[in-house]
Amino acid sequence: MSLLVTGSIGIDTVITPFGHAESVLGGSAVYFSLIASQFTPVRLVGVVGEDFPPEFRRVLEARPIDLAGLEVRQGSRTFRWSGKFEGAMNEAETLNVHLNVLAEAPPPVPHAFLDSRIVFLANTHPGLQKALIQQLHAPKLIVCDTMNLWIRTQRSALLEVFSLVDGVIINDAEARELTDRVNLVEAAQKLLTYGPKFAVVKKGENGALLVTEQGTTSLPAFPTTRVCDPTGAGDTFAGGILGYLAQCGDAGPASLRRAVARGMVAASFTIEDFSVGRLRTLTRREFDARLEEYLRMLHID
Repeated sequence: MSLLVTGSIGIDTVITPFGHAESVLGGSAVYFSLIASQFTPVRLVGVVGEDFPPEFRRVLEARPIDLAGLEVRQGSRTFRWSGKFEGAMNEAETLNVHLNVLAEAPPPVPHAFLDSRIVFLANTHPGLQKALIQQLHAPKLIVCDTMNLWIRTQRSALLEVFSLVDGVIINDAEARELTDRVNLVEAAQKLLTYGPKFAVVKKGENGALLVTEQGTTSLPAFPTTRVCDPTGAGDTFAGGILGYLAQCGDAGPASLRRAVARGMVAASFTIEDFSVGRLRTLTRREFDARLEEYLRMLHID
């Protein structure tokens, strides 16, 4: 099924205990698209400034990613973020943010994209997420992400978006803050009362929780000894989930469990290098081999 993603495309500077990456490719839509395109062609809607390096565009062009929805806005500059990870690297400390083009009008959705059947709304202002939903022609599945900024400042608008989507993917702190529930199972169940049919709560190195009306599934993270840069791990996690759902054409409880497993494997590759370095070289054979290892790990007689 056709898969559309809209989200940020940016230029990142990242510092971790393992090094420093200056002015590298980043953004939620980028991480999502690079892994989702391992499963199915991706339609990307985003905007960059005239300073966006041609070599960054070529990274996206090397994958089955339709860039008809990528606007290069003259006179504007690309979104830039710099951050630092320390210690266990569970959360980034933002050092600097320049919204630049993201503070302007959103990019138009190409007419050819309006029939997209599966849609992922990566983290952005809830008003922009709603505006995109309203342009679509009857998608089969819409899933969104969000962040604590919108929970605190745009709660009513965010809940309106939740009432329009089929699934949400957010982290544990966000789920607790939005629902005022400490227990994550209760928090995820509360999310369903806002409208979505399922909720996926990310727990970092502790895996993720999938909650549907049919029940709860908890999956561990893939155990890895190489953690270089966690930037984009949550976005590739979502890319693995939605890419698989688009490939299989089903979003029932069993398919969702399989999709979350693929999201876990996707995230495990992202963290092995700075920026999208590991995703650029990743092959489907490598992905499937690690997925098989992960599924064997989960099997208990």
